[in-house]
Amino acid sequence: MSDGGGRRRRAFIGSFTAAGGPGIVTAAVAPGGGALTVLHRVTGVPDPSYLALAPDGRFLYAVSETAEGAVAAYRLTGQRPLQAGPPVPVGGDSPTHLSLFDGHVLTANYGSGSVTAVPLRADGTLAPTPSAVLPHTGSGPHSRRQQSPHAHQVQPDPGGRWAVSVDLGTDSVRVCTLRDGTLAVHREIALRPGSGPRHLAFHPDGSHAYVLNELTPTVTVCRWHPDDGLLKPLTEVPVLPAAPARDAYPSGIVVAPDGRFVWTATRGEDVLSTFAVEAAGASLRLVGTTPCGGAWPRALTASHTFLYCANERSGDVTWFALDPATGLPRYDGRTAVPAASCVVLD
Repeated sequence: MSDGGGRRRRAFIGSFTAAGGPGIVTAAVAPGGGALTVLHRVTGVPDPSYLALAPDGRFLYAVSETAEGAVAAYRLTGQRPLQAGPPVPVGGDSPTHLSLFDGHVLTANYGSGSVTAVPLRADGTLAPTPSAVLPHTGSGPHSRRQQSPHAHQVQPDPGGRWAVSVDLGTDSVRVCTLRDGTLAVHREIALRPGSGPRHLAFHPDGSHAYVLNELTPTVTVCRWHPDDGLLKPLTEVPVLPAAPARDAYPSGIVVAPDGRFVWTATRGEDVLSTFAVEAAGASLRLVGTTPCGGAWPRALTASHTFLYCANERSGDVTWFALDPATGLPRYDGRTAVPAASCVVLD
């Protein structure tokens, strides 16, 4: 995506309504820059903490991160998102992430440790019931956080053949198929016990992936074999230059559209880490860390020239201009969004 050319762009910001968030916020992106100006707020769905855009930009989808668990669809043809039908229960507890894959919306359900597929109708709206709920199984060595599965993210691989789910509770990544509306595990890849994988980001070359670990502040660099649906861990890299002085919980990870840099966010330390991508994607080198401009950075989004950070506890979204040579972000501004949880750009 380009920030230039003067084209009017929008950002959509999710939030936790249970913590005072406004629901889904629409903001204008300054032409030729990165500044956000809040335009609208849409309420009605509790805790729309994670959002995903349809490829054609006509629909926005949101999880409802509640114990009941649901997903909602919004039309984007007007000035503000318009809810298209009632939220659809996902048959899982506390969905934290969603993505679009092969005519379905997939949700990762953290509380119940499962992945759900909800079919999309031809007009972009949601079918009234899921076609599949795939439970994860297993546990990990962390006595409090890994007593059971906790699916934290699910997304398609770059080739659109596989659905890849990341489970914090089982220290593993599952590569799944979706056929005739049914999800099935093709392969489960074990990561280091106790690492607590949270999110995965693919390199644009389609041959590497980077798994951000929440329970240990590291990134696991992996080789991705799309033909076999195989994720092969290569090395593990700290996201901080030294042992943290307080609890540190990595949260978000993004790869630059051109593949030259990777950025992560770490809560507690409240910093953004910049990595240079080396060895044709097989290695990450920590360039430096930058204060996130708020507290408890939950999610990151990158364009070619700006990085956006949703800071949950300080209740704002901050943005940063990116140095084209080093990838280091420079603080450029903020806008208030209570209990902000994610940002997506159209």
